[in-house]
Amino acid sequence: MLKNPFFKNKGPILISEISKKFNLKFSYKNKNEKVYDVKNLNESTSKDITFFHSAKYKNDANYTKAKYCITTDTLVKYLPNSCNPIVVNNVLLCLSQVTKLFYPNSTTDDFCSSLQSIQKSVIKNKNLKIGRNVLVGKNVSIGKNTSVGHNTIIENNVIIGLNCSIGSNVIIRNSIIKNNVHILDASIIGKKGFGFFPSKNQNFRYPHIGFVIINDNCEIGASSTIDRGSLSNTVIGKNTFFDNQVHVAHNVQIGENCIIAGQVGIAGSSIIGNNVMIGGQAGISGHLNIGNNVQIGGGSGVIKNIPDNTKVMGYPATEIKNFLKEMKSKND
Repeated sequence: MLKNPFFKNKGPILISEISKKFNLKFSYKNKNEKVYDVKNLNESTSKDITFFHSAKYKNDANYTKAKYCITTDTLVKYLPNSCNPIVVNNVLLCLSQVTKLFYPNSTTDDFCSSLQSIQKSVIKNKNLKIGRNVLVGKNVSIGKNTSVGHNTIIENNVIIGLNCSIGSNVIIRNSIIKNNVHILDASIIGKKGFGFFPSKNQNFRYPHIGFVIINDNCEIGASSTIDRGSLSNTVIGKNTFFDNQVHVAHNVQIGENCIIAGQVGIAGSSIIGNNVMIGGQAGISGHLNIGNNVQIGGGSGVIKNIPDNTKVMGYPATEIKNFLKEMKSKND
């Protein structure tokens, strides 16, 4: 797993401090024991705390290496003996509070006031083509032969690879952009996702400590938005092309060689396979698995998993042969 260069971890934190601060009642042997980070079930180590809120992820829970897990009493049975359960009523709300303790700056996206213009010496040495009013933050890395359009903002610690083309009026933060990537005008990459939890009379913002990874040879269409991950990262696979006005929500993983047409929306934590084609204005619900070589017709609404090598269309999306039969029966 890549080290997170965008958010500073305030850990380690005493497990007793976590228990006391949020009035959590669970057993721990040593009040001086330290927890080092908050991670998902798959990426946790024996020094971390994780969460488990749905039986959908019971297989991941079985093998988690986390020391502690925020969960419900009905899900405890799926955890290994090495993982100590922290039973709560609202897993995601509790997780957001604990995550903010480790990463206190992860719920806001305030602009950085210390951005500056790129030095002329850097532009010359790397053969960069830079437009007017381009601002960059600290520790930004831009590869050789890359162009950046007018009024674009690249914030702290962002990495942009070789031979990239970044359009005008683009905002990039909390992102790693690999080589030969094209990001067209007015796109926003790496902002926080739409994460909050209604509780009584207020909404609690969910921390987003992940980032965006766009792999080699991708193109991101104009006015597209790719949200950074919450605990995981949002990842775009090699040679994947977006049309204009595509929205990818937090934690989404898109495979290689995909083609995604205009105004497609992919909700959080869905996984899209390789060689997938998605028609314009299609919508994919969250936490779904879309297989390899899948084709989704324009305007479709996907609300369940789709296996490999399947063509679907309609709302709710169904196999194309069933969709055509239904349309024919309506017209008869």
